[in-house]
Amino acid sequence: MPTIDELRKTRLEKLKKLEAVGFLAYPAKTARTHSVAKALENFSKLAKSKKQIVLAGRIMAQRGHGGATFLDIVDGSVYTPGVYKIQAIIKQDKVGEKGYQFFLDVFDIADFVELKGILFTTQRGEKTLEVQDYKMLAKALLPLPEKFHGLQDVEEKLRKRYLDIIFNPEVKEMIEKRAIFWNAMREFLVKKGFLEVETPVLETIAGGADARPFITHHNALDMDVFLRISMGELWQKRLMVAGFEKTFEIGRQFRNEGMDAEHLQDYTQMEFYWAYADQDEGMRLVEEMYKYVAKKTFGTLKFKIGKFDVDLGKKWEKYDYSTTINKYTKINITEASLPEMEKELQRLGVDYDKKGFNRTRAIDNLWKFCRKKIEGPGFLINEPLAVSPLAKKSEKNPQIVQRFHVIFAGSELGNGYSELNDPIDQAERFSEQQKLRDKGDEEAQRYDKDFVEALEHGMPPTCGFGLSERLFAFLMDKPMRDCQIFTLMKPKQ
Repeated sequence: MPTIDELRKTRLEKLKKLEAVGFLAYPAKTARTHSVAKALENFSKLAKSKKQIVLAGRIMAQRGHGGATFLDIVDGSVYTPGVYKIQAIIKQDKVGEKGYQFFLDVFDIADFVELKGILFTTQRGEKTLEVQDYKMLAKALLPLPEKFHGLQDVEEKLRKRYLDIIFNPEVKEMIEKRAIFWNAMREFLVKKGFLEVETPVLETIAGGADARPFITHHNALDMDVFLRISMGELWQKRLMVAGFEKTFEIGRQFRNEGMDAEHLQDYTQMEFYWAYADQDEGMRLVEEMYKYVAKKTFGTLKFKIGKFDVDLGKKWEKYDYSTTINKYTKINITEASLPEMEKELQRLGVDYDKKGFNRTRAIDNLWKFCRKKIEGPGFLINEPLAVSPLAKKSEKNPQIVQRFHVIFAGSELGNGYSELNDPIDQAERFSEQQKLRDKGDEEAQRYDKDFVEALEHGMPPTCGFGLSERLFAFLMDKPMRDCQIFTLMKPKQ
């Protein structure tokens, strides 16, 4: 079997043959009159009229039969589910002996071609284009993977996503669903009166979340800056100070942390902020939004996610943070010491980062063990103040905060707050976070003096909420990186 280099060399020779007779191998324009989808959709009318049409697309298969060659042509359009190609036939008696031989000598599977001809139905009932003329649109210098198997290696599929899409229509369908998902969310929020905004990606202080940021250097200002770790949380709150009532942003954010099925470093996030609303109003809106987006994207509210059967249409439960941890670990987080929590984490087999480890991280790791048990859907409520430095304290119990998480299929799939708008309280919490950071906790938040100053000008009661593309991945029942169009991969050595 020829090597890739040998196959490429052969195709380069064919490219020279094209150029030698004055053919453009990469013309800028095509005379296409119909997409494959439109040709198939209007097939009866077009075939009956005997009118010439022009199709364009990639050759996906080529098979000879006497003085004729059959082609499968794909252009990326879709007619009906499972139908994404059209057959074409090139006959020697239609394009001439020289024209036919030239096609056989120069054109390969994977080339993009333009085909002019008339539609008809073969004796076997196959909808086909009878080619009367052809031209090259783009000569492929490398072959496609083997026809029936495509790419088999998972890493190679992600590295060469464009080839994976060619051979797996379900990947293309996933990408289209992803677009519907975010557009449905945008549509829902706009209908509810939210204004879409854009906030800085580069920040002097990475705020709005507990996460390790990426650092880069700003040459013009000669200073280090951070890629944002939240979807403009502290900026959108400034807009609440400025008098906006409802804002949201959908964009990319970056966290320099570990990779697994549920976490990536570069991903899409949505956050909204709603003045004069609290967590209870936020939970009602979020439940409605999840149902709207799921129905719009997938046409159902029922999902099989891993070992869980999740029905977003049933009653959403409320899960108390401390009670849930106590249920699954027998640890009372308000009374247990740090050594006791560490001992329990070790007993449970939880692997955790010991650098900068403290009571807050211990509680968070206990919770992350417990959430894997919850089918949902529902909301996690009554989180301790220690793990929620930006949320407003409960008016009934100052040791817990007005924060909620969407929980189903064993994971957190959305995070909301009654936002902290007391500047003195916020400054104190930033100070405590900075102390933890100084002791080695790289995920603790930095003190943001400018944001505290903005709060001192007054921010109304506000509900904030955010979710990432993890939600889409869960509804697809796939790892996050499989649900990105292109994901970051370590270069091959």
